[in-house]
Amino acid sequence: MFGPEGPTLRELAVQALSSVEHGYDLLAPKFDHTPFRTPDAVLDSVAKALAPLGPFTDGLDLCCGTGAGTHLLTGLCRRSVTGVDFSAGMLDVARRRVPAADGPAVAWVRGDARALPFTAAFDLVVSFGAFGHFLPRELPGLFAQVHSVLRPGGRFAFPVFAPPGPAHPGFWTLLGFDAVMRVRNALWRPPFVMYYRTFRLGTVLRELERAGLTVELGALPGFGRRADGSPRARLVVARRADAAPLGGQPAAGSVNS
Repeated sequence: MFGPEGPTLRELAVQALSSVEHGYDLLAPKFDHTPFRTPDAVLDSVAKALAPLGPFTDGLDLCCGTGAGTHLLTGLCRRSVTGVDFSAGMLDVARRRVPAADGPAVAWVRGDARALPFTAAFDLVVSFGAFGHFLPRELPGLFAQVHSVLRPGGRFAFPVFAPPGPAHPGFWTLLGFDAVMRVRNALWRPPFVMYYRTFRLGTVLRELERAGLTVELGALPGFGRRADGSPRARLVVARRADAAPLGGQPAAGSVNS
């Protein structure tokens, strides 16, 4: 599961017994050598799906970690890209791995996604692999924050994967992981919030709409389909639609299912 450059079992244990912020500060130097980093295949598929919806001007990578999603935005946004995360350690790694180059200006901000330090400054917000750090009751506030930083017509996009069924070993792995985390958080302080089975698509779609975002779902090609024909991977694209899109132009094309 972890290569020679990844964290040791002892390092993972120390991280898991820390707060979320301090745990990721500790893990940051080796994070990209763990399975927790979003795979390049997912990033590439999302980039291809978002490209026809642009051009975008200013982008935000929400809970950017070591900057994989921020790097994706540099190929989609013309003027600026910002990565925000509350782990100083992850941001330090991101600064080194996403160097400034020709193209949009890149900025890094330490901040909490539940209290974003921005106004309506972005026309594209993305997030990868971070939603397990938010309890279901926090989603309304989180999505309200995203709404507040989007310009009218701006989009919030992120991939979601269909959960494995009980016949798949992954189902029991994720169920066991969440159970261990619940026991850990009941017995140990500070809590470490990371759950894989609490971010349910139906609930997410309802909360996005309640936050004032209109939602489209599209299949991400390359990840196949389940036995019932539904996609294994989808792209959620939620648009702030309380005014005309940027520049008064009609909305860009939708994500294809």
